[in-house]
Amino acid sequence: MQVIDVLQEAARRVHENVKHLAGTEESGIDHGRGAGGDISRRIDIVAEKTVLDYLKEIRFECTVFGEECGLVELSSNPKGFVIMDAIDGSTNAVRGIPFFCCSLAFAPEDSLGSVTDGVVIDLYSGNLYSASKGKGAFMNGKKIQVNKENGQYFVVGVDISGISPEVLPKLAPIISTSSHVRHFGAVALELAIFAYGLVDVFVDLRNKLRITDVAAGYLIAKEAGGLIVDEKGEPLDCKLSYDKRISFVAAANKEMLVDTMKKLGLPHNLNL
Repeated sequence: MQVIDVLQEAARRVHENVKHLAGTEESGIDHGRGAGGDISRRIDIVAEKTVLDYLKEIRFECTVFGEECGLVELSSNPKGFVIMDAIDGSTNAVRGIPFFCCSLAFAPEDSLGSVTDGVVIDLYSGNLYSASKGKGAFMNGKKIQVNKENGQYFVVGVDISGISPEVLPKLAPIISTSSHVRHFGAVALELAIFAYGLVDVFVDLRNKLRITDVAAGYLIAKEAGGLIVDEKGEPLDCKLSYDKRISFVAAANKEMLVDTMKKLGLPHNLNL
């Protein structure tokens, strides 16, 4: 069984086990704070247990790097890391807003840049986005790519949830010049729909994102032809750490990326 097959099956099992929980009182039961620092809800715990149980069932030799469970060693000789955000968009899930997902990635080494496989499943619709390094990106088995056209309905995703008063003004140039600005509340799934061509640019400069939030979506977006850099204009990469926080800018092509970086006052002499 290929790694991508393992991740896809785990994601499908999460969908099956949590789809009845979304929007229910049970979904939001407080289970304390997880390894990532956020409050763990009942729906988070069910989703993580589903993934862990499956990986144990097939004896997948890895170390799980989970947002709620922390580091879980499933083998004395792990072949790499499963980077897991079992529920991205927990608030949406608890409230019943139909935009939340499960994000799973595999990295043979201790870094975001080493990710070789990624899966994001929309836990409302069941749509499954996937990618393996060098093999392209897919949605439900059909190859996808970012939108290369600069059309009339140019959509910019901007995450401002919990943004600091110091950072918010930096986004004004892009917000004020964009007719269609969106934020849906689950970064992994937003990167997936960016890869599918529904969003043209996505910006998150809050310096709040964890590696678990972006690992799978990052690979899917890149394999779909998207460009993603950090706030310095460098390729997005870092060690696996619960303390590390990430900002990024994603765009469907270099022209869009340079234009966005200029508007944000960020380095835009990009060597891509």
